[in-house]
Amino acid sequence: MANTYAYALLLRGINVGGHRKVPMADLRALLTELGHGGVRSYLQSGNAVFTSPERDERQLATAIERAIEGHFGFTVDCLVRGAPYLRAIVDDCPFPAAELEGRQLHVTYFSERVDPERLAGMDTAAHLPEQFRLGDRALYLYAPDGLGRSKLAEQLARPSLFKGIVATSRNWNTVLKLAEMTAASDTV
Repeated sequence: MANTYAYALLLRGINVGGHRKVPMADLRALLTELGHGGVRSYLQSGNAVFTSPERDERQLATAIERAIEGHFGFTVDCLVRGAPYLRAIVDDCPFPAAELEGRQLHVTYFSERVDPERLAGMDTAAHLPEQFRLGDRALYLYAPDGLGRSKLAEQLARPSLFKGIVATSRNWNTVLKLAEMTAASDTV
């Protein structure tokens, strides 16, 4: 039996306001049709876990993007991240996650490394106590009043800031759950 690796699939911008609907049952069926094993979804906001012998996250994401476009008729940016990476995101959190509510801490996952120079012009002191830190293809955001009220999140969401990079955010509860789900599925 070949080694299989556990991955989380993060879809960007689906099932929001009734647009770009991707039912999770259909997504699970599509991933299974692509030959992935142990397919499970989490919430309705575009999170799935699966196993595959494939080692290349970018190749997996591209194949899934093509399959989604073929099945649903619209494009969806996808990020695929392996179990060790997801565990490292949890372990490397620069904020006291255990002391915070899940709605106060978010991770934005990026398709590639973000050069800190992109963020050099931001007036971070103006947004305190809100803070952010860059990680490995990720940005950690501490927003004590939640994302919906965060002025810093508003600044970080400017389209020009991360131009050319796919980005999708998850709250800390989802970050933890995806790390847990992939750890349980990783057979390597």
